[in-house]
Amino acid sequence: MSRKNLMSPSILSGDFWRLGEQITELENADVEWLHIDVMDGVFVDSISYGMPVIRSLRPRTSLVFDVHLMITEPERYIKFISDCGADYITFHYEATKNVQECIDAIKACGKKAGIAIKPDTPVSDIMPYVEQLDMVLVMTVYPGFGGQKLIPECFEKVRELRTFTESKGLTDINIQVDGGINTDNVTIALDAGANIIVAGSAVFKESITENINRFGEKLKQSAL
Repeated sequence: MSRKNLMSPSILSGDFWRLGEQITELENADVEWLHIDVMDGVFVDSISYGMPVIRSLRPRTSLVFDVHLMITEPERYIKFISDCGADYITFHYEATKNVQECIDAIKACGKKAGIAIKPDTPVSDIMPYVEQLDMVLVMTVYPGFGGQKLIPECFEKVRELRTFTESKGLTDINIQVDGGINTDNVTIALDAGANIIVAGSAVFKESITENINRFGEKLKQSAL
């Protein structure tokens, strides 16, 4: 089966003074998704941005909003994030005691549901939920800070997930990787079974268009 490989650039690495301009450049480079990291300073040490930023961006772009909640008790905010214009809402398995409630809340809002796992979380922990999901996000660094070095052992989780989903005939489930991905290692992620690639500094440093084109070549080659 030929699976569509996509970039989901993380605006956490963008220049917030020029963010609108940079998003337009991503659109012109044929990017389809935008990764939006929401951090609360509790689940992770960092604080990023929240509903006002998502709400202000939504009317100005047609990109798929891939919202990654790095917040404790994400069930408290799912409806708000949905109302701001998220298309995919991904929460951390480790951040809630109410995993099923979170999935149900996302689906009730008419949005695509994803679960993210940290590098230390085994894939077996989320297996009971995978068949209800639209996406699984495998963190390839510890969440909360950009610029970390990728943990290659995490690709084994990607392989395990892709093997499981294919064995169940779940061909529509996206597997996303996030953390330390660049053009030197993205092929390894794709070969392991990931098809949604999150990249921050590797996209936003220097020329966005040139960086996306370099990633695009790798994504196309892997899809052949």
